[in-house]
Order: sequence, then C-alpha cells, then structure tokens
Amino acid sequence: MSNNHRTIGNVVTGIWIRCLSIVAQFTFPAQVTTTIHRMRGVHIGRGSKITRTVIIEDSRPDLITIGKNVWVTAGCQILCHQRDLNYYEIGKPVMDCPLKYLPVTIKDGAHIGIGSIIMPGVTVGEGAVIGAGSVVTKDIPSYCVAVGSPAKPIKFF
Repeated sequence: MSNNHRTIGNVVTGIWIRCLSIVAQFTFPAQVTTTIHRMRGVHIGRGSKITRTVIIEDSRPDLITIGKNVWVTAGCQILCHQRDLNYYEIGKPVMDCPLKYLPVTIKDGAHIGIGSIIMPGVTVGEGAVIGAGSVVTKDIPSYCVAVGSPAKPIKFF
C-alpha cells in the first residue's frame, strides 16, 4: 500500500473516530454509549458501562483498556496524550513540544467517580474507587479509594 493510501486511510479513520465520539455524547443507555466507544477502538471488557458525557481520547482510543465491570461516570475524561515537556525551553511555545502517547488501563471492577480525569500512562487497579473530581496522575493500587488532585489513596480494603 502506498503512503498516499495510508494517509487517506488515516484521515478517514480519524474522522470516523471523532464522529463516533460526538455521537457518544448524545446516546443512552450506558450500554449503547459503551458500544460506540468500542467501535472507536477503546478496549472495553464485558459488563462495563460508560455514561454519555464521558470524553475518551480522540487521537488514539486504541491505547485505552477498560476491564470488566468498570463504571465510568458522567463528566469523566480519559486521556492518553500530553505534551512532552522534556523538549520545553524558556521562550519556546509549549505547543511546539511534541505529543507523547501513553496507554491507560482501568482494571476490572474499578469505579471512576463523576468528573474525574485519568491522565496518560496511568493504571487504575482492580476494584479501585476514584472519588468524584479526582485527577489521576499516577498508578492507583487495587482495592482502595483514591481522591484529590492529584489523586491519592485514602482507604484500602
């Protein structure tokens, strides 16, 4: 396949992913929204539910893995890209720094509370509960409650 055909294919795929992302914002029940995110390339286990106002990475949804029986509640964001600040210099616009992509894994039975943000490169452990409005910047262990910005475990089971 020529580079030109690959480029056209990438553009079409990107448009498809973004269109489905917009559609997902207006769907219900959660099972339908979850199915649309699967169609976008997000790896989602059985029994998991994603509500309609969840924003999941547009550029590389294939880097996101959500286990079985996970609940991602309203207003959450799951991201797998960010600016690589290793290239940042005084006087240089941050937007000139390249993007880096890191996978996100939310393991079986986790619960992501309303309005939480899951940052790139993070693993949320099995059965973990992320409190509402938390910003998860580092791995969260299994079977704990983590809250805050940045999110920190406050209780273990």
